[in-house]
Amino acid sequence: MGNIVAIVGRPNVGKSTLYNRLIGERQAIIDDESGVTRDRQYGSSYWNGKTFTVVDTGGFVRNSEDIYEAAIRSQVQIAIEEAGVIIFMVDVTTGLTDLDEQVAEMLRRTKKPVFLTVNKVDNHQRQLDANEFWSLGFEHTYFLSSMTGSGTGELLDALTEYIEEEEREENKLPRLAIVGQPNVGKSSLTNALLGEERNIVTNLAGTTRDSIHTHYNKFGKEFLLIDTAGIRKKAKVHEDLEFYSVMRAIKALEESDVILLMLDATLGVEAQDLSIFRLAQRRHKGIVILVNKWDLVPKETNTARDFELEIRRRFSPFTDLPILFVSALDKVRIFQAVEAALEVFENRTRRISTSELNEKMLEAVERHNPPAHRGRLVKIKYVTQLPMSFPAFAFFCSNPKHVKESYQNYLENQLRENFNFKGVPVSVYFRKK
Repeated sequence: MGNIVAIVGRPNVGKSTLYNRLIGERQAIIDDESGVTRDRQYGSSYWNGKTFTVVDTGGFVRNSEDIYEAAIRSQVQIAIEEAGVIIFMVDVTTGLTDLDEQVAEMLRRTKKPVFLTVNKVDNHQRQLDANEFWSLGFEHTYFLSSMTGSGTGELLDALTEYIEEEEREENKLPRLAIVGQPNVGKSSLTNALLGEERNIVTNLAGTTRDSIHTHYNKFGKEFLLIDTAGIRKKAKVHEDLEFYSVMRAIKALEESDVILLMLDATLGVEAQDLSIFRLAQRRHKGIVILVNKWDLVPKETNTARDFELEIRRRFSPFTDLPILFVSALDKVRIFQAVEAALEVFENRTRRISTSELNEKMLEAVERHNPPAHRGRLVKIKYVTQLPMSFPAFAFFCSNPKHVKESYQNYLENQLRENFNFKGVPVSVYFRKK
């Protein structure tokens, strides 16, 4: 089914309020810190043990006052093509509108699960008024108030039935995806890797109808390249839409193990790059940063070293990342990029024996004990790696709730110093012994 949930509907029905509820305030805080001030458009949500990405189509509409119906319809069309689950939001206070009817008509044709969500149902009268929306004929119809949050639990319970658990069969080939803003050079890089004569490679249809996984097997390297650059002809129609390119990036990210995030050296790190980076981090994906078009930067302005420091500053606190300067057109360092990505894949799947883990990490704890909290000592007794598809570690201790974030960062840094997790987000948990 895919793990992307898109929220569609007319302007001002409350899409972003619901979106903020689904992704929780935590993300809003993270993003404010990293200076992402633009409309929040997508983020990660967790419910009933499942993680999924929520996309708020409202975030892509500038000046929603004069929004044309055509723009909304094209967004709904893209959501139908790209998302796994669709939340169609309507507003009980305005009742059924013509545009609601048009959107409903489009959504009734899709095979994907659609959740009709009637918003602002917060008193008895509105409860009665909301019944008119059953006439749209959606099996999954939910009444809620995204302001107070009543009804969102039931919606989420039903919706997560359609989200796949992340499962990872052993010894599957590494799945790499090239992501980045439009015109950053993704297709040049894809072509440089696969060669224009794509007959060396075999195209395997991907898990979804519309992303193609290309099996690369040359020079002793083997992996799947997830190509969502729109191999289909109709992709041209959407090319100019920011929403479309973002949906494809999220989709590629969801299907991959490691992303190659391409930056344009002439533009530096932009807000959209940061958003994709943070999402990859929250989805525990491996990350390699590729700086493309470095040849176009006037050399006296800054050295590669300065530029690299600036990138690390923008992406902090997660800075243990491979950063490569490449030229997709001149095929410079293309092969190093692949090697870096495969190394990050190794790091992401690395298992560390419990004995080695305890030996190194308890020593680090000895050197620097967790600070006491209101006189309560935190004693770490034992550490183990959790059976996840990404590096996650549980530290068993007394008073796990009182471990400070700074100490958690210390332990993560120690894990990175002792074991190679370059390019991979590491999760550290504290559990009661």
